[in-house]
This record gives sequence, C-alpha cells and structure tokens, in this order.
Amino acid sequence: MARTGALKKKGESGAAKNYITRNQAIKKLQCTLGDFRRLCILKGIYPREPRNRKKANKGSSAPASFYYSKDIQYLLHEPVLGKLREHKAFAKKLSKAIGRGEWGLAKNLEETKPVYRIDHIIKERYPTFTDSLRDLDDALSLIVLFASLPATTSIPASIITNCARLAAQWQLYVMRTKSLRKVFLSIKGIYFQAEVQGQTVTWLVPYMFTQNIPSDLDFRIMLTFLELYQTLLGFVFFKLYTDINLVYPPKLDDILDENGAGIGALLLEESGKGLVVVRDETEEDKEKKRVYAKDVRKQIREIGLGDNDAAEKAAVAEDEAMGVAPTATADDAALELDVFPVDTEAGALQPESVLSSTSLFSSYFFYLSREVTRPTLEFVIRSFGGQVGWDAVLGAGSPFDENDARITHHIVDRPVVPGAAPRQHPGKRAYVQPQWVVDCINRKTLLPTDDYAPGRTLPPHLSPFVDEDEVRERGGYVPLEAKRIMDVDMAEQEDDEDSDEDDDEDEEEDDEEEEEVDEDKKMAKNVRPTVGLGKKGKKAAPALLAAAKDPKNESLLHAAELEAEARDETKKAKKAAAEGKDKGPKKISRSQEEQLASIMLTGKQKKLYNKMTYSSDRKKEETAKLEKRRKDIAKQKAKSLPNAGL
Repeated sequence: MARTGALKKKGESGAAKNYITRNQAIKKLQCTLGDFRRLCILKGIYPREPRNRKKANKGSSAPASFYYSKDIQYLLHEPVLGKLREHKAFAKKLSKAIGRGEWGLAKNLEETKPVYRIDHIIKERYPTFTDSLRDLDDALSLIVLFASLPATTSIPASIITNCARLAAQWQLYVMRTKSLRKVFLSIKGIYFQAEVQGQTVTWLVPYMFTQNIPSDLDFRIMLTFLELYQTLLGFVFFKLYTDINLVYPPKLDDILDENGAGIGALLLEESGKGLVVVRDETEEDKEKKRVYAKDVRKQIREIGLGDNDAAEKAAVAEDEAMGVAPTATADDAALELDVFPVDTEAGALQPESVLSSTSLFSSYFFYLSREVTRPTLEFVIRSFGGQVGWDAVLGAGSPFDENDARITHHIVDRPVVPGAAPRQHPGKRAYVQPQWVVDCINRKTLLPTDDYAPGRTLPPHLSPFVDEDEVRERGGYVPLEAKRIMDVDMAEQEDDEDSDEDDDEDEEEDDEEEEEVDEDKKMAKNVRPTVGLGKKGKKAAPALLAAAKDPKNESLLHAAELEAEARDETKKAKKAAAEGKDKGPKKISRSQEEQLASIMLTGKQKKLYNKMTYSSDRKKEETAKLEKRRKDIAKQKAKSLPNAGL
C-alpha cells in the first residue's frame, strides 16, 4: 500500500520553525549583538515565550531567548540594517586611516559618514495620529528624565539640549491649549496628566536636585529608546502645533535662554500673522480693549436722534454724568463684543474633563519666592490661566516684581522664624505653600488658604488618580481626608438638589402639601403608639411580650426562649468585637452557607472561587492593617501633644 503523505522531518515544522533563538537571528542578519538590540527596539520586536521550549529549541533544553521567525525575516529587508553595515565598513576605513596618519583621507571619510533615518519606522509603528498620542506617556517621561541629567561621556550635551527643548515645547503647548487636568506630588516625582484630542497623556517629571547616577546602567539601550522617542515627538508636536495654527518649531530667544527664562524664551508664531506676544495683560489693557454696551447704545441714539431731539440728547448725557446706566436687556447683551451664545446641546456632548474649569486662576496673580521650584509651578499656574511672577534669582523675564499691588497669592516654602517681623507688601495678598496650588487643581475649586499658611502642617495630599468611591465599594482603605471630602461633596450635592426642588415648587403645590400635613396630624392623634418599642426608640422583643401576655401558650414560650438565646449571642459577639478591635487584623472566616456552596462546585469552579476569595480576603486584611496603623499613629500623636487632656 503506497503512502499518500510525505514524512515530516524533525525540526522543520511546528514550534521549531515558528521560533528562532537570538544567536540564530544574529547569524542570519549578520550583525552584532548591539545592532540586533537596536533594531529590535526601533522596530518593536521583543522575545516570545513558546509553549514548549524544548520543541522550539529542536530538542535542546539549554536556556535561550526566542523570537518569531517571521519578525526576523522582516528585519532582513530593513533599510536601517543596511546603514548599520555601511557604518561598520566606515569605522574600519576610518580606524585604518587614523592609524596610518592619513589625516586628509580621515577627514574626507568623516564628511561622508553614513547616517540613517527612522521616519519610515514611525509611520509603520503608528499608522494613525491617535496611535502616536497613546504612546506619549513613556516618550515624555524619558525625554524629561534626560533633560534633567548632567552631560557626561556617555550622554552628550547636544542630546540633553534637544531633550530640554522638546520638554519645553510640550509644556508650551499644554499651557496654550489649557490641556492639563491632574497633578500629583509623589516620592518618585511629579505626575502630570493632560488631555490632548480626547486622549489622556500621563508623564512623570523628576524633582530638581542632584542625583547619583548608577554606574551599571546601559546607556546604549536607553539612548536607542531616546532616539525613537525624539523622532516620534518631532512628528507629534508638528501636528499639534499646526492644528492650532502655530508655526513649529517655536523660535528661541537666545538672550532670554541664557538668562534662565525657561519656557519664556520660546516665542510662538502664528501662521501668516507673525509672532504671538505672550505676556500678562494688565487691568489697564483689559479696560482699553473692553467695549461697553452703553457706549454702543449712545452711538446708536446719537445716530437716531436728529438736531430737533436735543432734549433727549441732554437726558442721555445727564444719565451718563450721574452714572445711571439703563437696564440691560437681551438685545443689549448682543451688542457687547467677544460675547457669543453657548450651544448647550453641543456642550452636553463634550467629555466631562473638557467641561471642567480650566480657568481656575484666571483672575489671580502669583508670586514665587526664591526657594520655590519655578518651572513646575509656573507651568501649572499658567496652564489654568494664572499670571506668575518670580524672584530675579529664579531667572529673567518676570512680568512683575515682588512689590506689585496686583499680587493675590505669595507662594512661600521656607520655615517660619519665631519672633520675626511680619512681611510687609503693598496690597492684600495671601501667603500659601506650594501644595495649595496642586490641591486646588485636583479639587477643581479654590480651597481656603488658612490650612496652607507658611509653617502650618499641611493637609494630606491625596492622589487624583484614585477613585475613592470605587475603592470604598471594593472594600479598600479610604483615608480620613478622602472620607471628609466625599461627605462634604455629598452634602453640597444634596443641598443643591434640595434648593432646586424648592425653587421648582409652585404655590398650588404648597397649599396641597399644607392640607396633607393637617390631615396627617389629625390621623396621628387617633393612632395609638406602637407597643413594641422600648427606651430610646429601641425595638422590644415581640416574642417575649406575646409570651408575657399568654404564659400558657407553649409555642409562644418556645419562641421567647429562641429569641433570648439569639440576644445573648449578639451581646457576646459585640463584646468580643469590642475587646478585639485594637488587636491585629484577624483571619477572615467564611460563613457556613458559603462553605456549603463551595462544596457543590466543580473542580474548575472551585479553583476560580478560591482565587476570588483569596484576593478579597487579602484586600480586607490589608485594609484592616492600614486602619490599625492609622489608629496607632493617632494615639501616638495624642500622647506626644502637651496638655492633651486639658
């Protein structure tokens, strides 16, 4: 009998064909390990884990890293790989020329050095602009990290300068569009979150202080990622700037940059309109630009009035001299400039974050003391419409000085010296610590400044990225400050709802309610009080009362005994809970019904159920630990306070 199918050879099908080891891939590509890593980072290729490592390695059990064979096949046709081979040949020729002392040849070779571009890789990895926005988190974090590093032999100064320029361009765009939504001061650094074209972008900015860089870092891999992200941000920023009619890249004022102006050294330019003067408008400028409805009405009346209407002209002039303005109507409001009707239906379709207040500090002037970190606070305040000035030590370009009477908030971050004379500045201003600005942004309202005064112990700084309602529903730990804020918000919401309901009621409904109340009072007089209530409104035992009325009824006596036993058990449980509440968290015990239900499950269902109960029990134990820790800290603070009992 002839065979219909061909025999399969070992190692030529299945996992052995679909996967390839790293050493095999390097031999196939004919490149070094460093070039292979660079290609994988740029193209987004990463190791894979086969189901059976022994089959993928053709029967060998030696440790190895596996890649898809198709991914390595695609790398064979990558233009960057050809440029890397050309660079390898160029390096050999250059080293030979330098070794022989042929400096003219070495100079010519240096001028023709092969350089590769990765623009086509960006287009391959990000087919749409939305895809690139979703990948900005890591890109911005790495760019900002390199912008804060010092120049070394591993990191050239040109790379740090370029990273600082890209970081400033991103901050300038966020400030211009008011896209910033959340700020959180953590131990790792400062977390920012912005919303750009419907996509949420979160990045981390390290604090500005000297750091010890570990010596075992592989900067070659980090610089490869940086190369990819720099090219990506160049494409993204060009699209973002052109969408709001700005020229990219923005011009840089070298003089202001040398004097430490920071973001202020970048000059925006609108397409076809020249430079955009980004400065803080004074009240006089706003007053000059403002056009009042009464001025427009005056001109209209003067045009409509003839020479025979001198009396009416005199009346209008007299009203203006007395400062009496006519009552504004809907038609008069339409005459004011820069006032446009709001389409409520279109606004309802916008996401909640877009409708949130982005002009929280629009009417306030802030001044930063010399000990305050200027780049962070300037970026945050200006993103929400505020105007910022700073001490000359922090850099040039401050729009106003410390003695300006328009300053409303003076940000200070230094300890209060006891017995020192109070600060004397013109005008009325509030002195606050930097956390006040961040908490106001996260709460989306202006908080009282008393709790953030210099020298005061600051309130807990809560993370805006945690949904406290969701944590409470899942049984997690909710801090006391979060509970207080939630209670205040709920009370305000209830007050608003009650006020709205009261405003919507008519007089007829009020009369009907009064009549109903009178009828209820009459009915209540004829109703006897309930027999089952004891002292302080507590429910009495109905079985005991019934047995007391009819002591010969055996069923009532039996019910009374069961009720008494249940009450004793409840009292014991309460007593045990009161005694053990200060002790450590106890192991969560399952009820008898849950144990019986778990017995009826199949093996697969039982494993899933055990996983669910394990995670929930662990969460409850962690919550109990945090609650106990909070109580212990409160007790220690109470003991340490002098005259705590007074």
